[in-house]
Amino acid sequence: MEPVAVLRVLGNKYNAEILRATHTPKSAQELSNELDIPIATSYRRIEELVENDLLALEGKELSEEGRRTKVYRRRVDEISVQFGTQSVELDFKERTEAKNNLVDVWSDLRRDG
Repeated sequence: MEPVAVLRVLGNKYNAEILRATHTPKSAQELSNELDIPIATSYRRIEELVENDLLALEGKELSEEGRRTKVYRRRVDEISVQFGTQSVELDFKERTEAKNNLVDVWSDLRRDG
């Protein structure tokens, strides 16, 4: 990933909020509702984040209306930025599958409890 391109993506309105919200899988509609983002913008921002490997398609779930809906989850937990005199460096801490599974179990317990 080109550091300057990733910084541009992170600087776009709503992208940081989408990454924060997708610690659990969310659909474009859920993100739109939760973050008060127009649905078309939600789709555009998701596409941009997926293209830059910051968000991943997690799978499909049934929506409240009974339709199969794509859900997304962030691929990173941390991004560190270092500005040098000649360059910009990014360091990513990717989410592990174990962490995703733990978050899913915790979310299920909270929902059922």
